[in-house]
Amino acid sequence: MALLSYEFMRRAFLAAIFIAGIAPMLGVFLVIRRQSLMADTLSHVSLAGVALGFFLNLNPTATTLLVVVIAAIIMEYLQNMYSSYSEISIAILMAAGLAIALVLMSLAPGSSAVSIQSYLFGSIVTITWQQVVFLGVLFVLVGILFLLFKRPMYVLTFDEDIAAVDNLPVRMMSMIFNIVTGVAIAIMIPIAGALLISAIMVLPAAIGMRVGKSFNLVILISVLVGFVGMIGGLTGSYYLDTPPGATITLGFILLFLVINGIRQLRFLVQRKQLQK
Repeated sequence: MALLSYEFMRRAFLAAIFIAGIAPMLGVFLVIRRQSLMADTLSHVSLAGVALGFFLNLNPTATTLLVVVIAAIIMEYLQNMYSSYSEISIAILMAAGLAIALVLMSLAPGSSAVSIQSYLFGSIVTITWQQVVFLGVLFVLVGILFLLFKRPMYVLTFDEDIAAVDNLPVRMMSMIFNIVTGVAIAIMIPIAGALLISAIMVLPAAIGMRVGKSFNLVILISVLVGFVGMIGGLTGSYYLDTPPGATITLGFILLFLVINGIRQLRFLVQRKQLQK
């Protein structure tokens, strides 16, 4: 393929492969736990970390990691405080993150506003080898954590009461999961963009849940869909000269519509067969 002759595209495809493994794995747990908006919330909070980095003239990635980890811990605290209204924590953190980001942007040097814009939309084709290495390390870390804690996370995800009866550290596990998700989002944001990261995490999981008949199959299908969507969207972006993040997201949405359309068509055919 001609596009692989460019080094920036090779870096982009490696990043896409790593993201395709990271995002759906975390996304499945988020969707099943009914925390789909948590990814969106942490991505918005991360903008406060980016703005803080520019305001203090520090590395935005380092400040973003710090802010997102703190936000993940606060989110768990608020969810415990408002256990019957867990969406309150999402609303509070999203509002706080955006407000802090806007204030810091207004106080930071003028050129930083342009830089922050790149974190809003991201650009996978401008990724550096250092970011590729970070993604690779994160991919390995998430994979190891998944293999080691799949069963307890499965129990925690579907029924926290049973997890508590099994003497699992429910609150600690939930907080660690939030932190890992936050770290993943902070690393992926410069590549995917804060406005699109939640879609990249949630849509493959949503597709996998529509097709898979077991938890392991849902994970596998979600990762495969993530791979197809990331590679297909990146390839389409190159040839159509469109924004990579937006093209990838539209690719996932198209896959979601096609798969749901096929399922609906099969349902109608089966119902007609039963009526005969």
